[in-house]
This record gives sequence, C-alpha cells and structure tokens, in this order.
Amino acid sequence: MMIYLQFRLWIGEGGRHAVAELEAQVEQQVQDNASRQQRNDALVAEVADLKNLSSGGAAVEERARSELGMIKPGEVFYRVVEPDGVPARMADPATPQRDEPVQ
Repeated sequence: MMIYLQFRLWIGEGGRHAVAELEAQVEQQVQDNASRQQRNDALVAEVADLKNLSSGGAAVEERARSELGMIKPGEVFYRVVEPDGVPARMADPATPQRDEPVQ
C-alpha cells in the first residue's frame, strides 16, 4: 500500500509532476494576461484620445494623414521618388560624397 501511495504522489495523476506542469501553465497564462492587459490599456487610451474633442481632433487628423494618406482641402501633396539605382545619399547634392570600395 505504501508503494502505491508513493507512486501516486510522485508519478501518478495529481502527483508532483502533474502539479508542476499545471503551475507552469498558470505562470504562462499570467504572463499572457499581463501582456494582453497592456495592449488593452493602450487601446483604451488611444480610443479616449480619439474621442477627446478638446484637442481639436489632432489625433484623428494625425491618423487620417498617416494611415489613410489624406490631406486638407487646399493642400498640395508631393511625393518624392528617387531614380532607380541611385542611392538616397547621391540624390542630395548637399550631402558630401566619399569613395567607397565596391564589394
């Protein structure tokens, strides 16, 4: 009988090994919950900022400009496109040029 109880304690269902596995799962879940809570808090703050009309809608305007590419009436949008094969540092004549070895 004593051997059976020892077996159940160390190896069997509900034994130390099973408890250790459950504790590891609980710790992982606590970490997941904490990271998701941080994400939720950030989203709540962003929603509150977007709803806040006292800021003059600056947050809404910023999102419209950056994510949707919108411009105000009367503004002119310019897109600067570098020629193919020309690095950005060569496109600006004010940038000093150095001779670099080609690899």
